Amino acid sequence: MPPLTTSTTTSAEVHTERRGVTYGALAYVLWGLFPAYWPLLIPAQPVEVLAHRIVWSFLTLAIAVAVLRRWRPFLELSGKGWLIVTAAAILITANWGTYIYAVNSQHVVEAALGYFITPLVSVALGMIFLKERLRLPQTIAIGVVVAAVIVLTIDYGRLPVISLILAGSFGIYGLLKKKVPLDAISSLTAESAVIAPIALIYLIALGSANTFTTEGTGHTLMILSTGIVTAVPLVLFGAGAQRIPLITMGMLQYLAPILQFVWGVFVVSEPMPPSRWIGFALVWLALTIFTFDAVKNRRKHLLAPVE
Repeated sequence: MPPLTTSTTTSAEVHTERRGVTYGALAYVLWGLFPAYWPLLIPAQPVEVLAHRIVWSFLTLAIAVAVLRRWRPFLELSGKGWLIVTAAAILITANWGTYIYAVNSQHVVEAALGYFITPLVSVALGMIFLKERLRLPQTIAIGVVVAAVIVLTIDYGRLPVISLILAGSFGIYGLLKKKVPLDAISSLTAESAVIAPIALIYLIALGSANTFTTEGTGHTLMILSTGIVTAVPLVLFGAGAQRIPLITMGMLQYLAPILQFVWGVFVVSEPMPPSRWIGFALVWLALTIFTFDAVKNRRKHLLAPVE
């Protein structure tokens, strides 16, 4: 009997992990396909799209929270907690707005670069603000990324500002999220609640310039879909994160910038001169070093004797 129990448990764990990988992969694939989605909202300008996304995301998430009866965490959140939520709301708004602008102004590849380097920016932020010690491979990976940014700066003739804003805002956003005692859905709902009134006032102030009611039913429905488009990957991500190790989710996250990069280069034909390929090759080398070290360190941790 004991062997049967062990076998059943192992089978259940494998099934759970497979579901987790599926959910996580779907989340990142959907995020990776965003470059195909945002241009569908043209002629709405990036700031208008951002405002609609915030408002409709808030309504969608608020309905989800009401159905799941998760209001209590909001009532129990301290004043300090709301301050952190407000800071996180500002950062995610900057991130969303920059990404929408990047996609709709044909800078998809530069946006993809931002999400490629985000994990390494997060590690650097952990060293600066959380006093975390870097392992040698992590230090090397960050050094290679710095070299890549220098190469790409020379290539572009300027700093890759979009990439740096996306990576920096999302990296600091992740740092703040560690301080908020809310799950993914509740946290984003709180952040949307903070910024939604400002977004709504902006949309009202647009008046006749607001494309929500002036570009036909199809456009109106597309604008309304921004709430669902925001919420669905988040729910999938949350479901995946609960079922698989963080290192696995960390490797899945590269799906999004890979798809964005492919879209930028092979679908919308953004320029990729040799110097730019060299810069991206350095980024991918850094990520290879970083990922290999993360996997090796996790295995070492799992094999360490329990005292």
